[in-house]
Amino acid sequence: VLSGCGVYDGTEIHEASAVLVHLSRGGAEVHMYAPDVPQMHVIDHSKGQPAEAESRNVLVESARIARGKITSLAKLSTTEHDAVIFPGGFGAAKNLSTFAVDGKDCKVNREVERVLKDFHKAGKPIGLCCISPVLAAKVLTGAEVTVGHEEEEGGKWPYAGTAGAIKEMGGKHCVKEFSLTPSYEAHVDAKNKVVTTPAFMCETELHNIFDGIGAMVKNVLKLTGK
Repeated sequence: VLSGCGVYDGTEIHEASAVLVHLSRGGAEVHMYAPDVPQMHVIDHSKGQPAEAESRNVLVESARIARGKITSLAKLSTTEHDAVIFPGGFGAAKNLSTFAVDGKDCKVNREVERVLKDFHKAGKPIGLCCISPVLAAKVLTGAEVTVGHEEEEGGKWPYAGTAGAIKEMGGKHCVKEFSLTPSYEAHVDAKNKVVTTPAFMCETELHNIFDGIGAMVKNVLKLTGK
């Protein structure tokens, strides 16, 4: 499930690509979806500032990553899939929810909430990385997730405050203690079949993020039992 195209106003492209590579390597058949809604705003990524005069559609922008093969999230049926995965990027906090603005009091997109609840009810695994675990924390009360560490640690974990918001929303945050390879880690909530990994929540090398997402995808596929 994508949220646009670009780290600051949509899906983090490296994360989406890593998810797709690991799914391909795992032999999965993949279908991509995105909500057919306007983006919260458009960011000029060369300046890191909003492009005030521009507006874009989440589904249309997500089609860039999907190479055109994408469907409205409203058409995603749990019965047709074995698992669902949400890459990160600020789009998860801006377009799939209002977390970027409202924090613990955020609202989750109606279709995103439906998908999370349906997969959870069906006992099918849910994978999330980077900031997207906040979606599960908000919708699935008591779910265990990780966004890495809970302390900023001199800039290594710039979004560490997210862990506090997860707790306030009723989620359980699990710290990943391994300082040398933090993003290699994926946390598995076996009871809820929710698998999460920090990805770009940590300031680390790209290959660490790629491997952490690989651990998440591997565990999601394992939980499908196929």
